[in-house]
Amino acid sequence: MVTSSTTILSDLGTQLIIPVCAIIGIIFSLVQWYLVSKVKLSLDSKSEGGENKNVFNESLIEEEEGVNDHNVVKKCADIQNAISEGATSFLFTEYQYVGVFMVAFAVLIFVFLGSVKGFSTSTQQCTYDTTKQCKPALFTAVFSTISFILGAITSVISGFLGMKIATYANARTTLEARKGVGKAFIVAFRSGAVMGFLLAANGLLVLYITINLFKIYYGDDWEGLFEAITGYGLGGSSMALFGRVGGGIYTKAADVGADLVGKVERNIPEDDPRNPAVIADNVGDNVGDIAGMGSDLFGSYAESSCAALVVASISSFGNTHDFTAMMYPLLISSVGILVCLLTTLFATDFFEVKTVKEIEPALKNQLIISTFLMTLGIALISWIALPYSFTIFNFGVQKEVKNWELFLCVSVGLWAGLIIGFITEYYTSNAYSPVRDVADSCRTGAATNVIFGLALGYKSVIIPKNQLIISTFLMTLGIALISWIALPYSFTIFNFGVQKEVKNWELFLCVSVGLWAGLIIGFITEYYTSNAYSPVRDVADSCRTGAATNVIFGLALGYKSVIIPIFAIAISIFGFAIGSAALVSLALFGAFVSRAEITTVDVLTPKVFIGLLVGAMLPYWFSAMTMKSVGSAALKMVEEVRRQFNTIPGIMEGTAKPDYATCVKISTDASIKEMIPPGALVMLTPLIVGIFFGVETLSGVLAGSLVSGVQIAISASNTGGAWDNAKKYIEAGASEHARTLGPKGSDPHKAAVIGDTVGDPLKDTSGPSLNILIKLMAVESLVFAPFFATHGGLLFKIF
Repeated sequence: MVTSSTTILSDLGTQLIIPVCAIIGIIFSLVQWYLVSKVKLSLDSKSEGGENKNVFNESLIEEEEGVNDHNVVKKCADIQNAISEGATSFLFTEYQYVGVFMVAFAVLIFVFLGSVKGFSTSTQQCTYDTTKQCKPALFTAVFSTISFILGAITSVISGFLGMKIATYANARTTLEARKGVGKAFIVAFRSGAVMGFLLAANGLLVLYITINLFKIYYGDDWEGLFEAITGYGLGGSSMALFGRVGGGIYTKAADVGADLVGKVERNIPEDDPRNPAVIADNVGDNVGDIAGMGSDLFGSYAESSCAALVVASISSFGNTHDFTAMMYPLLISSVGILVCLLTTLFATDFFEVKTVKEIEPALKNQLIISTFLMTLGIALISWIALPYSFTIFNFGVQKEVKNWELFLCVSVGLWAGLIIGFITEYYTSNAYSPVRDVADSCRTGAATNVIFGLALGYKSVIIPKNQLIISTFLMTLGIALISWIALPYSFTIFNFGVQKEVKNWELFLCVSVGLWAGLIIGFITEYYTSNAYSPVRDVADSCRTGAATNVIFGLALGYKSVIIPIFAIAISIFGFAIGSAALVSLALFGAFVSRAEITTVDVLTPKVFIGLLVGAMLPYWFSAMTMKSVGSAALKMVEEVRRQFNTIPGIMEGTAKPDYATCVKISTDASIKEMIPPGALVMLTPLIVGIFFGVETLSGVLAGSLVSGVQIAISASNTGGAWDNAKKYIEAGASEHARTLGPKGSDPHKAAVIGDTVGDPLKDTSGPSLNILIKLMAVESLVFAPFFATHGGLLFKIF
């Protein structure tokens, strides 16, 4: 039994919907950029009497108490330019190194995949439908290499564009903050929307065009076509790894150095321009939280899409060449762009943010509204783009699936992501008791603060995991009940020319993990829009402090209350990223075992058990490497900042300018050097295990790294977030309890700063990078699965 009905949506409709939605997303992002650009930052030049004179055509900032000092605007522009130039310089340096890797790895892909059939140019028997002939393995190697390069380039562009719009918007957010919190919020949010929609729309459009171009050569060989497409996800995730690790090391080296010397030893405010590391710190916010995150999110989109396409291509969709059903993941993404476009208008046009207290609810509403609307969108796409009944290749067996079962599967993943985000907020926001307990522990010093923070992080992994288990369990019960009531216990289906006996209890197990991709695909735009808001706001806050300190020292201290960090929302989005990474990795794992023709993954088998232990160890090894890298770079930064404070007269008085360039160079050199070993660990492990131990051991490695990596990532991110917000809770002094722990410079505050410093590499380097580790190892294994299945396990073959 292949399908019981055709799809409502025609192939022509699919061919129109996907590119049109992608173009709408690009146009909407450009409109948002235009609206941000209307906030003028530089002086306009006019020619009068043959001479160019700088004059202001309009008031850029509203007057306050009769003062309208345009030197503040100029200083903001200068700081923004310094940050933008530093970030651009670092990214170009980083891209030179990763470019060499990209070329080398592309050659490796071609050689390995081409050797599967001895570089043969003859057609071959298809793996899953032996009655058909598929294209030569050599050409699949060529197209896999091309898609890898396309994915890598798109990932790099996504990160770079994100960084450029962030540095473009930060000073403009500062200037709008002088008019009120609502103006600043809209500028920051719209800049995030530019990045979000550009990323999602470009990724969708490039993938769609690539599929259609490859289809010209492959024709009816969809098995080979979508096997080649998996290189797209590998390229995107590979660049994301280096971008995330390199950017994370960069920003945390500068941040730790700035905090330990500036805040603890010199007792000056955060992001004070008297601190020599402040520019490097804000450059790091852009290259780590924006460029790195942009590449990371694109990698998630590409990987999840490729996993779904591979599983679908070897199922009934590929066998019957049902193009609309095959494009189900891309249609979900297309609807996601429209849903998030509408949701964005709620924050910028339909409702106005007027006070600081309204910012956090506005961002939360974005997540809730988009999740609800996306659920309706998934239901619509599942109804019109999928046949009522179809089969999916799942662990060596064709399983029958209903379209409503697939809708439930994707919807549960979508809502589970939202739940994880709110649970993460509970553990990391200073509005709730866990973070306040951590803050209270600072009374007795840094040691107790560290102990309480670690305990909170370990505890926080329990509830998100249980939420996934409970929601999935309830869905499974519903499917099992329907199967029991509506179907006989045993029946047969016509499956690729053979009558197969099927039990009714098998049906509720048949939904492939590959199509869990809808979790990340439909929600990725809103995710990035909200996430990008925080770094833009942080850098804008730095520009505000720089202008106030260097132009008119102490000017407009009240402005600080306008641009308030909403770290709880940003950190809760990190929690969503980890949850989505787990499910994307699960999808890729399912695609790998199907492509490698593994029927069972038995942990009692020695080959699998060894891999399981090694895989569980890898996230710890990776975290140790990245944290040590941050520590080594931070040590150099601390020494340099101390040297400047001690040897350059006038820094503390604001009469002398610190040597920002030296600190930027320290972070740049350290991050470029230190990102290579962790990247090599992740990229080489699947190759070594697959070649020498085979696909069964590699399946154990993937399973072990998935389970271990998710727990460590959640713990690291939540621990670091709790320490961060405990410090801010004390600094803000908004409640009576907080005031008893402060003020700034008190012993509890110093203990909180130390905790925050320890947590910085956890939440901004190791934790987020683990997302990429578990995804990248899975997608790399999927790409090389044919080679590992044919030539892998050399040690077992020799001995």
